Amino acid sequence: MADPRIIRSRQLMREAEGYLDLLTAVGDHWPLEVALRDRTAQRALDALDRIASKNYRRADVALLRGQALRLMDRFQEALEPLRIAAELEPGNLHVSLALGWCYKRVGRLDLAIQALETSLEKNADEAVLHYNLACYWSLAANVRKALAYLDHSFDLEPHFRDLVMDEPDFDPIRHYPEFLALTSVIV
Repeated sequence: MADPRIIRSRQLMREAEGYLDLLTAVGDHWPLEVALRDRTAQRALDALDRIASKNYRRADVALLRGQALRLMDRFQEALEPLRIAAELEPGNLHVSLALGWCYKRVGRLDLAIQALETSLEKNADEAVLHYNLACYWSLAANVRKALAYLDHSFDLEPHFRDLVMDEPDFDPIRHYPEFLALTSVIV
């Protein structure tokens, strides 16, 4: 017979995941009011708090905690659990992306870039890493690196080309001829 504590921990994990899925599934197309968003993310945190404290250092628990805080725009607080998750699962794509997101928003572009470049060692074929690195290098005003990562993201996933024109992270390099040449569509 399975240990009831393990079963309960799994249920609480699924509950937390469910709340976060609700937020991320509809948030891009139909953003929730901040109060509702925060209440829903807090429910995820409450579920995670009910998991035995010894499990806090599990990578999946730490990632969910970081994601909930990130969704509440509590970026500085999200960094601690996300760093724990990164320690426990180096190169985890989801952890790296969340870390990069939070570091960017707390003004640590250097650490955002480092988190994603470290993740590339295990996830070299993930276009989203290359695309986000292009964004971050653009914000850092490194045109050469931004374009190299952007070009590679297009090679891996051509649909990223559709996102570029609406992406404000590329504003610092948008006027460069090399950027225009790379992002132009020739029919």
